[in-house]
Amino acid sequence: MASDISTDTRRTRATDSRDPALRAAAEAIARADHGDPFAVLGMHQNGPDAPVELRAFVPGAQRLWVIDSATGQPAGEAERMLEDGFFHAVLPDRTQRFRYRLRAEYPLATQEFEDAYRFGNVLGELDVHLLAEGTHLRAFERLGAHPRTVDGVDGVAFAVWAPSARNVSVIGEFNNWDGRRLPMRRRVEAGVWEIFVPHATTGQRYKFEVRGSDGNLLPQKADPYAFRAEMRPATASVVHGLPAYQWRDAEWQSRRAATSDRNAPVSIYEVHLGSWARVPEEEDRFLTYQELSERLIPYVKTLGFTHIELLPITEHPFDGSWGYQPIGMYAPTSRHGSPEDFKAFVDSCHRAGIGVLLDWVPGHFPTDQHGLGLFDGTHLYEHADPRQGFHQDWNTLIYNFGRTEVQNFLLGNALFWLDQYRLDGLRVDAVASMLYLDYSRKEGEWIPNTFGGRENLESIAFLKRMNELVYERNAGAMTVAEESTSWPMVSKPTYLGGLGFGYKWNMGWMHDTLAYMQNDPIHRRYHHHQMTFGLIYQFSENFVLPLSHDEVVHGKGSLINKMPGDDWQKFANLRAYYGFMFAHPGKKLLFMGGEFAQRREWSEARSLDWHLLEEPLHRGVRDLIRDLNGLYRELAPLHKTDCDPSGFEWIESNDNENSIFTFLRKADDPDHLVIAVCNFTPIPREGYRVGVPLPGRYVERLNTDAPEYGGSGVGNGGAVEAEEVPWHGRTHSLNLTVPPLGTLILERRKE
Repeated sequence: MASDISTDTRRTRATDSRDPALRAAAEAIARADHGDPFAVLGMHQNGPDAPVELRAFVPGAQRLWVIDSATGQPAGEAERMLEDGFFHAVLPDRTQRFRYRLRAEYPLATQEFEDAYRFGNVLGELDVHLLAEGTHLRAFERLGAHPRTVDGVDGVAFAVWAPSARNVSVIGEFNNWDGRRLPMRRRVEAGVWEIFVPHATTGQRYKFEVRGSDGNLLPQKADPYAFRAEMRPATASVVHGLPAYQWRDAEWQSRRAATSDRNAPVSIYEVHLGSWARVPEEEDRFLTYQELSERLIPYVKTLGFTHIELLPITEHPFDGSWGYQPIGMYAPTSRHGSPEDFKAFVDSCHRAGIGVLLDWVPGHFPTDQHGLGLFDGTHLYEHADPRQGFHQDWNTLIYNFGRTEVQNFLLGNALFWLDQYRLDGLRVDAVASMLYLDYSRKEGEWIPNTFGGRENLESIAFLKRMNELVYERNAGAMTVAEESTSWPMVSKPTYLGGLGFGYKWNMGWMHDTLAYMQNDPIHRRYHHHQMTFGLIYQFSENFVLPLSHDEVVHGKGSLINKMPGDDWQKFANLRAYYGFMFAHPGKKLLFMGGEFAQRREWSEARSLDWHLLEEPLHRGVRDLIRDLNGLYRELAPLHKTDCDPSGFEWIESNDNENSIFTFLRKADDPDHLVIAVCNFTPIPREGYRVGVPLPGRYVERLNTDAPEYGGSGVGNGGAVEAEEVPWHGRTHSLNLTVPPLGTLILERRKE
């Protein structure tokens, strides 16, 4: 093929190949150390009427021709200036630039291809302006890797933010991972590097090769905006456009706003997808997103949960982090399938009437070399000072929230998951670590803010803005803060001075009540108000009552094994506690395995112990959770005033001698009452009188001691008539038999 090419222009040139400046530039290109490759490579002219010149770097090629795309004929052959593969051609008969291709002769083949350096800018002027300003909330549509067609040529547009880099190249399967082949154009205005790579395709692996300002090459970097990543332990990004999907969840979207409202029943099943179940017959592999759709969703629906909360599924290199050390913030983990598969999973949840929340981690990121740390040779995403930029507890790096581009990266990411994957909310991890500059630090290990305080003002501004954007742009979405301190107004609107979250985890309630439950019943009388203290501040925030993954790891044991006594008492205690939780004000959250009393502490490395459901006691707990969810959703007093103090009254909070708690729940209808009676001793209490404000028949809607749950069957025959006997400051009362280690939930039926 090459022998037919006779046009030879190597002796006529506008710029002499011996020109020192050109040779120096060629040598820099060959070293992958040129900061402005588009000024050297591609088609150029020294003046309006000067001959067209072509420069290309094609390692391994022995000869190179410039092919006129219009005719398919050679316009000239280039001279190889450097043995490394730098070619230079002067076309004396051409004084106008034209579309061209390159034809390279290698020892064993000849190849014709498009030249990346004949294409123009990837980013438009508005994009560059917004990126420089740090206000491009849809930067994910421009940065990263985007398959597209340019000038009739299919390829991939790459762009990455690395303002302090000396030069950046995209490397991957399309250029044999050679950093000399595709150095990128620098958009100085925004510190972004870009290039359109013709012939690159979806599914190809890639990274960025970054040279710092000191001239040293950095470890190869994954794409911060990649939509897909390799399966660990491999670390490359994978070319994948914004996932296309035909959504079928219109009915869910039409009513979504009502499902997250403070007046709605919100009962969340917290799930780690990698360990909910495995496939032991196939080397204990993970379930795919499709298999999870087929198994997890029907299970959650049967048990009556309203939402699934996913432990972080953003791509992460280390299974043992449970996803809380993410590197691919824009990529759903490939452990379970493709981005489209994850969209289908969310769609299936919605069509089943189940919302999906993502555990989102904007507070810190891992130090893995292919990640964000020292991305361009400087502390780009993280604070430079370790007193601000390094998290000692987790050995992770902390985002620099004072940098607008970093805030933009994270704000855009929050909106990305809600927009592109139609997620219904974000549970924001470790908010306390973001709010305080001295979080988990000793004196001298932190830097005060500009006013001398310990509050992280930049992070606070970020969280407020994130919440404003989520609620402004995504009707019906919710944000939930895992915040473990007494920071005020976490779940109040920003215009009132709050952080703007929709809900906050009630960590105090969880710690106090679990501490109480771990006491032997004989000693509980001395710790009685651990169960009541939470009501002092219950309505200061919109609370979620969390029994999360954090309570069943790191030697804490499972929920069932926190309970004292023999096996019967352990199960009775847990059932009574669940009854107390679901009758108590606040939205509900339960980590997987808790719904059937998993005995072993949770591990991300294995499946839940599903065989336990063959045992009646475990099935009983599962059935109890199903019925508690059903009752919670059915009875307005149990959910409609979860965040409203008008819907709760203590009937008796001081019966520490009997370790019994009684309280009343109500909503809009003053005649519709729900009474909860919780006995945390193994002694049944007959003739136990409970004051009620209204006469009538009080139906026993749920008894955690019922035989179908594994209990002893002590109860009240299904219903009790209120007697005109004043008690607890009320005009009427119920004469009850309260089961041992049991919770009763009674509903007043109108006469």
